[in-house]
Amino acid sequence: MRLFARPGWHWPGLLLGLTTCVTDSSAPRDPAAELNQLLVQAVAGPVLPIPRAADPLVRLGQALFFDKVLSGDRNIGCSTCHNPGYHTSDNLELSIGTGGQRPGASRQLGSGQFTLRHSSDLFDRGQPAWRELMWDGRVEQGSGGPRALTGAELPAGLSGVLAAQALLPMASRIEMRGAGLNEVAALPDTAYQAIYDALAARLRALPGYDSLFQAAYPGLPSDSLNISRAANAIAAFIGSTWQTGGTPFDRYLLGDTAALTEPARRGALLFFGRAGCSKCHRGDLLTDQAFHNTGIPVLLSDGLPDLGRASLTGQDGDRYRFRTPPLRNVSLTPPFMHNGSLRTLAEVVAHYANPVESLRSFDPSRLDPRLQSALDLSPARLDDVVAHLDSNLVATRPLDSQDQADLVSFLRALTDPASSILLDDIPRAVPSGLPVFDH
Repeated sequence: MRLFARPGWHWPGLLLGLTTCVTDSSAPRDPAAELNQLLVQAVAGPVLPIPRAADPLVRLGQALFFDKVLSGDRNIGCSTCHNPGYHTSDNLELSIGTGGQRPGASRQLGSGQFTLRHSSDLFDRGQPAWRELMWDGRVEQGSGGPRALTGAELPAGLSGVLAAQALLPMASRIEMRGAGLNEVAALPDTAYQAIYDALAARLRALPGYDSLFQAAYPGLPSDSLNISRAANAIAAFIGSTWQTGGTPFDRYLLGDTAALTEPARRGALLFFGRAGCSKCHRGDLLTDQAFHNTGIPVLLSDGLPDLGRASLTGQDGDRYRFRTPPLRNVSLTPPFMHNGSLRTLAEVVAHYANPVESLRSFDPSRLDPRLQSALDLSPARLDDVVAHLDSNLVATRPLDSQDQADLVSFLRALTDPASSILLDDIPRAVPSGLPVFDH
């Protein structure tokens, strides 16, 4: 029996008597039926593939994603912080923007600096269910199209929030624009359209992009290659390329009852049941796309704390709140949380078992030495974080070591084997002739 009329959704083991066997205390406990009922309550279904964008548009987006020509000093690209070699993130607590040297976990500051947040992975970001992107939700889908809550002006013609997300780092001095002697960095910080026009002019000056653009947008003149069409192509590449769906959990949801190991099945029962994880990690994407203060240690930037959502809304209740991340392929993209302060899934699960104790006993040596001086563990800061802690996390969770190990097993069952090696997604060269790989 299917509970939802969605193609391919079987809901394994879900029988007419499910409700009775779960709610009738005299009936034998049926873990499979119990799990299925919990999944229904969490509205957690499989991630189904979205149609692939036209290949020419994807090829254009791939070139743009890896081409450093879109940065002011031509020394960083989207792929620097969203590196396929590190499963579309970079393995750093906080990313290092323009001026940094070397890739991924080995990246050095050089003339650059740390950005404010950990680099999110890009898996399943093309799913139409996304309403907000980025840790603080600064890009959201409005009734008239995507908008940026930072006050950044977005150009017309964007295909959605993913395309908008691709644009914002290009206007950020720390992330991509730089402060050097280049025509893009020389523009005022609020001259967004001029910044985007300058970057589009760079693309139009490169013959290799002319042919890619003509193939992606047939019938349009070359001088119509603007930043919106470039961003839409990047979004098409990301959304078409980095999809999950082959995880053991998704296979279970689609009818393969043997897809989950026994520890992962026990972990799923905890995740969607007693541990309370699905209060926030719910729906097909395992995120409510809402903002929560989960008691994570605070890092200072230029002496100021990262207040998360409150930096955009100005609301005291939003202090230290960050958007619930999705969890497909989470085992591939450490470290975790908005500032990467938790290195392993075991640390994440242990933190949620008792967030207040975890926060107050945080060991600074767990952080990159370059960030330890920015860590604010002052009593006043800790008290403020605890005072604003999400109501779902105030009470400790009675999770013993076996429970925590089972939860980690379930989180690992959210990994798609097809995502383990993504190096084939990296092009050998890009039209600008700039190096694809960071050295």
